[in-house]
Amino acid sequence: MKNKIILASKSKVRKYILDKNNIESIVEPSNVDEDIVKYSLIKEQATPEIISKNLAELKANKISGKILDQLVLGADSVIDLDGELISKPESREDAMKILKKLNGKSHFLISSACISKNGSMIWNYTDKATLIMKNLSDDELKKYLSKISDEALYAYNVYQIEAEGKYLFSSIEGDEDTIMGLPIKKIKEYLKIHGY
Repeated sequence: MKNKIILASKSKVRKYILDKNNIESIVEPSNVDEDIVKYSLIKEQATPEIISKNLAELKANKISGKILDQLVLGADSVIDLDGELISKPESREDAMKILKKLNGKSHFLISSACISKNGSMIWNYTDKATLIMKNLSDDELKKYLSKISDEALYAYNVYQIEAEGKYLFSSIEGDEDTIMGLPIKKIKEYLKIHGY
């Protein structure tokens, strides 16, 4: 029987990516207060990449400290616009502001994954994709947002790259799973070595 990993996230997208790749997992959300962590790291002038790595590790460590002798996967994704951290939207108005900020510009989508055991990180990996957004009118942005459900809007860092979101971009360089929130290829490599 295959071992199951614990996913320290309530993200349906990450669970879907694991399922699609035949990685059996049990969902155990970490409920880490990301905003407090982000605020503290930004004050220390941490880069978006470091923030993403730290959050992934924090989530994995929190759950693996409670559920011993199991591999726990934590993950986090952020948008890096010229060194500025862009977080997930909290409202539709917020989503529109983010899209206007990204409009016509190049940005990075950074996804970090961390595997912890017994409260300590044992493996981590961060991947980065480069996306260039088309220069769209306010009406085009509103039309895009009107097609996106609330659930998708708050789960996908403003854009659903595997659906409507791909039409926002003139160029996408990087792995689709990374953009969706989980650099699965490297995770699979690691888990295979360890009999998962």
